Amino acid sequence: MIFKTAPKNKYKGPVRPPQGKRAKSVTEISAGGIVFKRTPRGVRLGLIRDPYDKWAFPKGHKEEGEKLRGTALRETREEMGLGRLKIVKSLGKIDFWFKDSYRPESKGTLIHKYVHYYLMEAPSKAKGQPQKKERISGIIWVTPERAKKISGYKDVKGVLGQALKWIKNSEKQSPKINNL
Repeated sequence: MIFKTAPKNKYKGPVRPPQGKRAKSVTEISAGGIVFKRTPRGVRLGLIRDPYDKWAFPKGHKEEGEKLRGTALRETREEMGLGRLKIVKSLGKIDFWFKDSYRPESKGTLIHKYVHYYLMEAPSKAKGQPQKKERISGIIWVTPERAKKISGYKDVKGVLGQALKWIKNSEKQSPKINNL
């Protein structure tokens, strides 16, 4: 089993079950999207300001009977307030451990979360609307370079790198603006 280090500014060291004790833990499956759009000024990536006040890519829990692609589209549409999105590539999954401090029903529970990410394209003029009831406080569209700098979670670095590589290669093949 792989343990990853939680963000250092909020937690101290890796979050893992105590040695010799059985900690209460739960496995969660989520899916989300790294959303981009092609504009006359270049490619822009959309990020949300999450409940922990960090810039992140939208994601959410898989509902019973739902396929991962469906979860990714639904959660990304809901959290970013975007209607028309097209999945262009699966980016794989990441996993991490954390102690839940957000949801009252599972506060203090050790969570092993798997997040399946998909690269999604939005229309060039898409703006979005943050999902306030989920405490999403903002949406920004930034250059790929800026997205790498402001993304609040290091866990997504690998899937973000794959997304940017695919976008760069697709621009070489078809540099025109896609209005979906």
